[in-house]
Amino acid sequence: MSRFRWLVLALLGSGWSLSSFAAGSIEGEIEQQALNPTAIVMFMVFVALTLGITWQAAKSTTSSAAFYNAGGKITGLQNGAAIAGDFMSAASFLGITGLIFVGGFDGLILSLGAFGAWPLLMFLFAKRVRNLGSFTFVDVVSKRLARGPIRIVASIGTIAVVVMYLIAQMVGAGKLIQLLFGLPYTAAVIIVSALVLAYVAFGGMLATTWVQIIKAMLLLGGVTLIAILVLAETGFSFGELLSMATAKHPKGDAILSPGVVFKDPIQIATIQVSMLFGTLGLPHILMRLFTVPDMRQAKLSAFYASVFMGYFYIVLLVLGFGTIALLYGNPDFFDADGKIIGGTNMAAIHIATAVGGDILTGFMSAVSFATILAVVAGLTVSGAAAVSHDLYAQVIKQGEPDPTMELRITRIAVFVIGVVAVLLGIAFENENVAFIAVMPMVTAASVTFPILFLSLFWSGLTTRGAIVGALTGFLSSLTLIIIGPQVWVSVMGNPEPLFPYNYPALFTMPLAFFVIWLVSVSDQSERGQQDRANYHDLLVRSEFGTDE
Repeated sequence: MSRFRWLVLALLGSGWSLSSFAAGSIEGEIEQQALNPTAIVMFMVFVALTLGITWQAAKSTTSSAAFYNAGGKITGLQNGAAIAGDFMSAASFLGITGLIFVGGFDGLILSLGAFGAWPLLMFLFAKRVRNLGSFTFVDVVSKRLARGPIRIVASIGTIAVVVMYLIAQMVGAGKLIQLLFGLPYTAAVIIVSALVLAYVAFGGMLATTWVQIIKAMLLLGGVTLIAILVLAETGFSFGELLSMATAKHPKGDAILSPGVVFKDPIQIATIQVSMLFGTLGLPHILMRLFTVPDMRQAKLSAFYASVFMGYFYIVLLVLGFGTIALLYGNPDFFDADGKIIGGTNMAAIHIATAVGGDILTGFMSAVSFATILAVVAGLTVSGAAAVSHDLYAQVIKQGEPDPTMELRITRIAVFVIGVVAVLLGIAFENENVAFIAVMPMVTAASVTFPILFLSLFWSGLTTRGAIVGALTGFLSSLTLIIIGPQVWVSVMGNPEPLFPYNYPALFTMPLAFFVIWLVSVSDQSERGQQDRANYHDLLVRSEFGTDE
């Protein structure tokens, strides 16, 4: 079983970094393990398939619009699957399952926080964002605020989120390829970056969309198969599965109630706020609302994404309690000290091995890597759009760019982002990357979400308030993460953290909202008056757009 320990690094490199909750995250060097031929074959099949899709997509990616939003021709069902593929990470599969293995009901806390974002996205943002924007969420906020300053600040927030995600993704993917093929780590990181550059630079959003759809279907198929095999062990009775789990788990019936892992209600609240509002503020998720032809398809996108992810989290319940029922007491999955091999995050892989053997385990290994490629591709498109569209086309060229030059700058930006990802991936090779993957969610909740929400729903917002509040959210979130347990103690080696929580959005997001409100209401400048006056026109356009 130990040959699959590298999957923990895939978890650390995934979007949510749930490993900071489940005990036993792996740091430092990991010894070379035996190759898994099944995983290698499935990995090569996935790469060949997606490169073929990229080649086809490249034929129609001849303009910046086609690059940013696939020409706006993606259907609601396709886009919903792609959104699900962009968001359902290896961390969801490994981390939530591992947390249920440890604490039972408490594992639901993370899934509830994440899933709750999608209905809100559908009812709050889908219609208005789609009606107002063209390529990025920055298009929306700049409709009523001063175009240059707000685009610069919002683009900085977008690029910061993208880079934070990319560091963790590249380290996780690099370690995965290193151990899957026995390659040097640096070469592995370069290979991963080259694959993503091929997807994005040539196929743009269209290729990225189909990579994400394929990955989503593979992941849903894999977890469904595992769940069926787990339920087969209990006569397809979930009640019997819970009875077996409570009989096996050291905490007994306590795992059916909250409080085994998360005992501090403030900790639970700050996790929920970070996951819920961080998701609503992720630039690469918001960008997907522009890939559909109209507002109705945007709403359908959020609806289908909710369906796919709701189903996914329900299936993870079966997997999580299945790990308790089938792994506890089985010596094949525990070391001499009585600890599960590879740490608690390995429970999901062990349950695949327990019910499906090496073939199913190899398949899920390949799917985990596909997850990382899909997420990195989406991030790269979002980062490139922030540079070429938000900064070059709209700020430098004042909305009148040369289309050929804009597309060229887009592809250059993709290449630069790829190089930066490689360099940062190499620089952080031996670092604990868990805290890095925390930062994007907190930053998105503290920067992107407040200015987007208030620009759509509050007439009093001004450019000055949005800029000062966004910078406050950005700096406060970075500061509290640095002085929190994961960085201040785990990375910097101090005995006690200066701030007790790893996910500080419960504190930084309200601070950003307060500063935006305070500065906006006190802003009596001519620009501030114009920003307030612009709200009525924005409200009409956001409600009716050009589709009705």
